[in-house]
Amino acid sequence: MRITEELSGTGHPCITATHRTTFEITRDRNLTKRGDCIIAVNATRGLDDLSTQFRDLCKKDKSRILVELEAEGLRDVIEGNGCRRLTLGHTSEIVGRRSEYISDRTLMINSDKAACDINRDLITILKRANTIIHIRFIVEL
Repeated sequence: MRITEELSGTGHPCITATHRTTFEITRDRNLTKRGDCIIAVNATRGLDDLSTQFRDLCKKDKSRILVELEAEGLRDVIEGNGCRRLTLGHTSEIVGRRSEYISDRTLMINSDKAACDINRDLITILKRANTIIHIRFIVEL
């Protein structure tokens, strides 16, 4: 089984994407340099906006989750795992984690990339406030 969810966000001049263990997509419009895990702001959806079917499949221990990022023809893909302990309930923040730590903001654990690993050319583009980033979440079991 495979379910896909799509959303979009924008870049921001304060995006640094240097965090070593997480990446985050947020519905918030503002960002400071302290938000070094954030890769997109002004997201059109939060975790609680994703379909029940998508969220239920993410909560399976053997599920695989992909996050596809695309802006101005540049693309990167992040892969991680779902888990039965995920709640996927946050209204504004979506976080991928290298670790197995889980909060209501967590989309996936055991991610193969954190913010610092994302294609740096893509991050450079995302430092422009008017850049649109297309985001696709795919969960497979």
